[in-house]
Amino acid sequence: MTNSQLQLISVPANIHPPAGTIVLLHGWGANHHDLGDLAPYFELPEYQFLFPNGIFDHEFTETGKMWYSFTGAGQLTNRSVAQLATSRQILSEWVQSLPATTGVPLDRTWIAGFSQGGAMTLDIGLDLPVAGLIVLSGYLHPDRPKPTQNAPPVLIVHGRQDDVVPIFTARSSQELLSQWGVEVQYQEFEMGHSIVLEVLDVVRNFVANKSKL
Repeated sequence: MTNSQLQLISVPANIHPPAGTIVLLHGWGANHHDLGDLAPYFELPEYQFLFPNGIFDHEFTETGKMWYSFTGAGQLTNRSVAQLATSRQILSEWVQSLPATTGVPLDRTWIAGFSQGGAMTLDIGLDLPVAGLIVLSGYLHPDRPKPTQNAPPVLIVHGRQDDVVPIFTARSSQELLSQWGVEVQYQEFEMGHSIVLEVLDVVRNFVANKSKL
């Protein structure tokens, strides 16, 4: 698969050209419809939303997709690492190609993701000149190197009761990103591995505030 073959859900903005583009990456075992239904609740009608489908079929669900596989213990195998490399390359090249198709420059393009999609957001986004990164119940890949250039600002939102991606993962990600000199906004909620309406409020404010700079 190449970046031109990504399956997409596109929600257009109510203005042309859009004020910006927001890319949202779904989690492990979900698909692009999982987050696509949330678009109206972000209350950012002047932004175009793009929801790409995962590169690989999920092993345990007929309709699920993934960016890479896990073992039962959440560890990466050689197969997982190879899949991650493929998803990294395709997503990175696709995001960089977006200005040619959307008319929106990268500095007004946002990358966001939930869970494994949040991990992919950090994986590719820290090295791209995008407007910002939004990580919802996600994590930083343990072997992710320090960015080689100025990274975009990052919003991390996580639930204290998350039993899929534990809260210490988000806290350690915030700490390491801050050590790297990345601007990080961090917020915890009393929730599990989910997205509640209050989270969307935080995301909307983050986008609005950074868009004014």
